[in-house]
Formats: sequence, C-alpha cells, structure tokens
Amino acid sequence: QVQVVESGGDLVQPGGSLRLSCAVSGITLADTAVGWFRRAPGKDREGITCIESSDGSESTVYADSVKGRFTISRDLAKNTVYLQMNRLKPEDTAVYLCAAEGDCRRADFGTWGQGTQVTVSS
Repeated sequence: QVQVVESGGDLVQPGGSLRLSCAVSGITLADTAVGWFRRAPGKDREGITCIESSDGSESTVYADSVKGRFTISRDLAKNTVYLQMNRLKPEDTAVYLCAAEGDCRRADFGTWGQGTQVTVSS
C-alpha cells in the first residue's frame, strides 16, 4: 500500500522560509513521480512543482508562481521529498499536499496525503 505523509507546515512571516517534508512508503522514489500541490482559501487546487526520474535522470518542473522561490528535492535513502519555500508571500497561504503514483506531465496521481497548513502572515 502506497502512502504519503506531509509535515512541516507552520505560521511564518512574509519573507520567511519553511521546509515541508513528504514521507513516501510502499514504493521507492526512483519508481514514481512526486508532486506538490496547494489549495488556498476560495481557490482551486494548484500544482506547484513535481519531481521524477526520466531516462535515468532527475527531472523537475515548477509553476510560474513559485519559480525562483521554491525548490523540490528528494532523498532516495530516506524515501522523502522536500519542498524548500523561500521569500514566502501572504498569497502562499494554503494547505500543501503531496502526491505520488503518477507522472509530472499529466499530474495524475493515485495517492495523496492529508495536507499540511502553511500560513504566511505578519
């Protein structure tokens, strides 16, 4: 059974940083794409970044809204994916969700976590 569990959400001031973790079990990271999504109040779910192995090489993709500020990475030994969030803005406030068992092109994932709350406010 594949499971993903997010952690690390917190209250942070504008301009601050935060690192989220996505612990994956039931499948090795080398065999699945992992994506980060967010759902802000009153808005649809937004895909923000994704990481996968493509032809033996690591591949990443970012939404324009987070390019240059957020970085996705993975630790294969720990089977964990991270989302480093820098220069946070109030509009980044959302529930952040991690998903596995899919691909970055279609963003069609079979297993989702419960989400972790990130609040950016002064």
